[in-house]
Amino acid sequence: MNAIAQTMNNYFPHNRHIFGLIVVLIGSLFCLWLNISLDTWSNGRIVGLSSLTLAILLGMLLGNTLYPSFSEQLGAGVNFAKGQILRLAIIFYGFKLTLTQVASVGMPAVMTDALVLTSTFLITYWLGTRWLKVDKQTTLLIGSGASICGAAAVIAAEPVVKAEAHKVTIAVATVVVFGTIAMLLYPFLYQLGWLQPWLNAQQYGIYTGSTIHEVAQVVVAGNAVSTEVGNTAVVTKMIRVMMLAPFLLILSFALTKTSNDHGEKPSFISRVQQVKVPWFAFIFILVVLLHTWVPMTANFEHSMIMLDDVLLTMAMFALGLTTHMSAIKQAGVKPLILGAIMFAWLLIGGGLINIGIASL
Repeated sequence: MNAIAQTMNNYFPHNRHIFGLIVVLIGSLFCLWLNISLDTWSNGRIVGLSSLTLAILLGMLLGNTLYPSFSEQLGAGVNFAKGQILRLAIIFYGFKLTLTQVASVGMPAVMTDALVLTSTFLITYWLGTRWLKVDKQTTLLIGSGASICGAAAVIAAEPVVKAEAHKVTIAVATVVVFGTIAMLLYPFLYQLGWLQPWLNAQQYGIYTGSTIHEVAQVVVAGNAVSTEVGNTAVVTKMIRVMMLAPFLLILSFALTKTSNDHGEKPSFISRVQQVKVPWFAFIFILVVLLHTWVPMTANFEHSMIMLDDVLLTMAMFALGLTTHMSAIKQAGVKPLILGAIMFAWLLIGGGLINIGIASL
């Protein structure tokens, strides 16, 4: 009970967190406002630019100019946003999904998501560590973002991988760059008629949801064809999001020590005991179940979704503040090359998986 009480206490901000949290909150609210305003000012022509992207960019700008002078006073609150608030954001993400939505697209979408997720992550890991020699942490984060749900998956995997801030930023950058390209390319290929011989409109929606990185990008790529296709794409994408919890548990198990100090291999049970259970991901699943089975008013659901958007944006803004450009330069172009290869895999290999399951 003491351990649970201590954990709960860690999620309540203390006096040392206040100033940093205020700055992060102001920054995140500005990014949310700017995202809406850009869409209005451009009459919807600026698409796929989410508040998360704006938050990390603004955070990095301030993090490499003004923030270092105030890091001593603000650091505790900024780190609180990167850690505890991030986990709360993943939990509240569950208000964006119900099991009813999952059932509406059927087993083909579930099978496709599972195959795309597994193959994408394993290929990313093999290419990144064996061929490109990218460091393990960056590779795991890029694989998480490409295979599940973009930036949200990257920052959810960070506590399990225990990666440094600049590595998280690099992984998020690959999601932003190649997810944006996919968002524009998929509808273009469909309108040209290159995908119709292989996938009908419903199957294109599943293809989009199972292979494009970010939820916002899936919304754009799906609705570019029709509202119905957009709905199918988003639900398929959210099924991938639901797979985040078991994915993090398996990843934690895989990262446990495979040998002790004497070079002996531990038993399966001892490895299981070492697993750091990503409890926040399982509470996310619980929230999905509650959202499915417990009647909620539209106003309450909308409020929870808005709260989640604020929390996620705060976490990304805090991440940007603690990311140093020198560390990103040191990483070089290899992570970007890895992201490009995985974009090609999702486009072609993911397409083949979709075609194969659609033909069953």
